[in-house]
Amino acid sequence: MYLAVKDVKTIDDYKLILTFEDGSVRIFDMKPLLRKGVFKELKDEKLFKTVKVSFDSIEWANGIDVDPETLYEDGVPYCNE
Repeated sequence: MYLAVKDVKTIDDYKLILTFEDGSVRIFDMKPLLRKGVFKELKDEKLFKTVKVSFDSIEWANGIDVDPETLYEDGVPYCNE
C-alpha cells in the first residue's frame, strides 16, 4: 500500500512520528537503519533533526531519504494518550 507522508517529527532515540495522507500516525524507529551505508551519517543528532517532508516521503539535509512504503509498513501505530 502506498500512502504519502504529510508530516514528520523527530522524537528521542532516533524515532520519527509520521502522519500519512489517510490521517494515520505511525512511529518509525530509524535505529536499525543507522548501522547501514549512508544512513550511518544520521547518527549525528543535529543532522537527524533536519528531516522534512519531501514530495510524498521524507528527506534529510544531506539528501538521504526513505521510501514511504517502508515508513508505513515498518512503522507502528502511534497513540498519543
